[in-house]
Amino acid sequence: MKANNLTREIISWVIVFVPLVYLAVSWESLPAQVPVHFNLKGEADGWASKTEMLFIVLGTTALLNLILLVLPRIDPKRKLDYMGSKYHQLRFILISFMAALCMFSIYTALHPEAFIPNALFILIGGFLIALGNYFQAVKPNYFIGIRTPWTLESEQVWRKTHRLGGILWIIGGILLIALALLPELGLQQMLYIAVIALTVLIPVVYSFIAYRQERRELGQHS
Repeated sequence: MKANNLTREIISWVIVFVPLVYLAVSWESLPAQVPVHFNLKGEADGWASKTEMLFIVLGTTALLNLILLVLPRIDPKRKLDYMGSKYHQLRFILISFMAALCMFSIYTALHPEAFIPNALFILIGGFLIALGNYFQAVKPNYFIGIRTPWTLESEQVWRKTHRLGGILWIIGGILLIALALLPELGLQQMLYIAVIALTVLIPVVYSFIAYRQERRELGQHS
């Protein structure tokens, strides 16, 4: 393994184990039931035991990292390999986000009175911005990206959809961060749902329209 690849892997596994170390250090101080899910009002509505929390952290960090490490090797089209360092940068973003969420959950369990819902808007917004920035680098594959029947059928539709999706996700991420500045919780909730829905639905609908347009153009030239 090359030195830069070894360094990359060491950094990724350090990120994976940070929340595990935090969980181990906090183990005795954690309550028997740990909040693992919150509604849009910032109220805990999902709980797990400390042992279940351990498996949640392992699954969302260590297991995720292993899956992302293996994906390029099992991709039938080998397109993830063509992404080169861009793929590993995306991998870094994904595991960093999940590790941050785990750290946030552990901290909230230790200090429930200090829970700040706006921190989630900022965290998710930053995640969308980071992903959107790399969308155009994602090559057609079966695992990562906006995988609709129409993007998987046409490489041109894939590129167009991810170009649009990247712009939308960056804008959506900026809007989510801006939501943290709003004092009205009810308005925050509605806008959060609207932003997430639009960033998901618009690229899907666009991929269908772009595919239909491509089929018509091919039909006219045949």
